[in-house]
Amino acid sequence: MRNAFYGLILALQFLTRIPVPLRCPWRADTCRWALRCYPLVGLLIGSLLAAVAELGQALPTPFLALTLLSVWVVLSGGLHLDGVMDVADALGSNASLETRWAIIKDSQVGSFAILSLVFLLAWKGMLLWALLTAGATPAWLVALPALARFGALSLLRLAPCARREGLAWTWRQHLTRNDLVLSLVPLVPLFVWLPVGIGLLAALLVFLSLYGLVMVRAFTGINGDIVGAAIEGGELWLLLSAWSWWWFVTG
Repeated sequence: MRNAFYGLILALQFLTRIPVPLRCPWRADTCRWALRCYPLVGLLIGSLLAAVAELGQALPTPFLALTLLSVWVVLSGGLHLDGVMDVADALGSNASLETRWAIIKDSQVGSFAILSLVFLLAWKGMLLWALLTAGATPAWLVALPALARFGALSLLRLAPCARREGLAWTWRQHLTRNDLVLSLVPLVPLFVWLPVGIGLLAALLVFLSLYGLVMVRAFTGINGDIVGAAIEGGELWLLLSAWSWWWFVTG
């Protein structure tokens, strides 16, 4: 149980900017539990977003949508947005494989990175606005961050790592198929409580299949930035899927 507790704290410290002033040992057991807790941390992020949505129902819809988007970014500290920007710069360069990898590792920001950030946040904000306008209950907000982080774990376990180095390679050494299944357990009550959750999971798997194929073709494999970008891309895809379901099924 101690390893599970340490793993949860490590996952919180890595995936969020929620202050948890506790030093945890970094070893195989705690790392494995940290990975298992990815979707659980996503549930926490989603629950906080749902709480903000509930408390802000009296606000104008555009203001509430922007507030939710801002809280969403602040909670993660923009960690995964950095991955989106790096991947966008590399893909937009239309350069050789080695040059694309050099661009990913470069800390400088290019025009494609800025464009990807602007359009990603614009689309997320617009979809939040559209869902709120359609009268969607805040409950769906709980599911999206959790499913996106489960998607990142799935990509990390199933897609090949481009190089035997870096954060993705380190994490992958402690992630088995059983760990992937265990990480899904906290989401089971969510699927019972929110029936559309199964449909969102199916939509996420479609996104991961396409995204994984594109990344392997472009980079021969994944790394930490590509996995981080998958979280942001997964959240956007799930927002679009949730809006589509709400619009066409309940509308």
